[in-house]
Amino acid sequence: MADLLDLSSRIIDSGHTDQPVNRVTNELSEIGDGLAMVESFSHCVAVRTNEGIVAFDSSGVHTGEAVVGALRAWSPLPVSHLVYTHGHADHVGGSGAFAAAAERDGHRVPRVVGHDNVAVRLDRYSFTNNWNLIINARQFGGLAGELKLGIGDVDDAASSLSVDARTAKRFLPAGTLRPDETFATHHTLIVGGETMELHHARGETDDHLWAWLPERRCIMSGDFLIWNFPNAGNPQKVQRYPIEWAAALRTMISQRPELLLPAHGLPISGADRIARVLDDIATALETLVAEVIAMMNSGATLDTILHNVTVPADTLAKPYLRPLYDEPEFVVHNIWRQFGGWWDGAASRLKPSPDAAVAVALADLVGGADVLMRRAEQAASDGDLRLACHFADYAGWAAPDDPSIHAGRAAIYIQRRKAEPSLMSKGIFLSASRESQAVVDANQLSPG
Repeated sequence: MADLLDLSSRIIDSGHTDQPVNRVTNELSEIGDGLAMVESFSHCVAVRTNEGIVAFDSSGVHTGEAVVGALRAWSPLPVSHLVYTHGHADHVGGSGAFAAAAERDGHRVPRVVGHDNVAVRLDRYSFTNNWNLIINARQFGGLAGELKLGIGDVDDAASSLSVDARTAKRFLPAGTLRPDETFATHHTLIVGGETMELHHARGETDDHLWAWLPERRCIMSGDFLIWNFPNAGNPQKVQRYPIEWAAALRTMISQRPELLLPAHGLPISGADRIARVLDDIATALETLVAEVIAMMNSGATLDTILHNVTVPADTLAKPYLRPLYDEPEFVVHNIWRQFGGWWDGAASRLKPSPDAAVAVALADLVGGADVLMRRAEQAASDGDLRLACHFADYAGWAAPDDPSIHAGRAAIYIQRRKAEPSLMSKGIFLSASRESQAVVDANQLSPG
């Protein structure tokens, strides 16, 4: 059991991250009297009352049983309520373990509380089941031992997610509990004399809530704080809401909490320290939105905005704003999508030719796909990996079955992956490399 509050205070106050801040230990730390956190993927935060335990989030399907075991070792009381901060699978997928434990012990299955849109999300996961398996395999696949979300290697949970996404038939685990009690904007939950005020706010999702425990002056923030740059721009998933995200953080600051317990990362103590962290995150989002909207209002294209709007390096160096999962460039895309639609402003891309048709035409023009690949390799050698990937894609599309072309493309995308900081970029670029490696393997030719 780590002294998590001391660790987070030292890291925030020094600005130096010398230990992991996002960990999957499945160990429970008591944060206060009757208040505990199980560090998992995601965390489970628990409040012990005389009527049972109120748990915020169940973690994922691979870690739910370990979380339940940690809670039972802490208290023999049953989990009476399970509050979903939102409906992402790493927050609700472990709920089946909570139900199974209750049934084994002869207790009532926990009453599940969440926002109205949680059920809508779970229905969408069923409707788009295979798509979610595909994109999560791409996002998390093959990253164990290389990505550093904190200071150590990527969590085992992310690795197991990648395996699950490639092999499972269901994205949402079959035993996932659905909400019994829902609300639209605000809801007060009183259990065993503990008052928990639940507030809906859009941010990472449209079904998100955060909780305020007034007697404890404590906030359960869910994914409004993840100890990384806000996940407000995932390139493969549905709309995120950076403006509302920042507004929610401002509302949290106004409560003057003395303790903040997130669903990812370390808990934080002290009203001034909490306010500083939340203000830094809110300001980063607000500034990004303001700059993007100003350029949109001036008539700029997405291409122009993407290559001109940035977040200062000293902001991204803060321990709780490092772009190791999502990154600002992707948030710019999401702001554009929210206010400007899907078209990027380039007329040729309104109703484009197929990528392969353009690639074949380019290859004919320059003298073959091998010329495109040589240009890709030259760009990579010059350190321009963005340009290298464009030419590598055109070469691969122009020669979809050529193992020598795809050996080069696979190598370039491995090089690109190694140069990227965020999990999302690494996962997508690794997936591109694997696509070409499959062509190479089919022809029994190794890249390089």
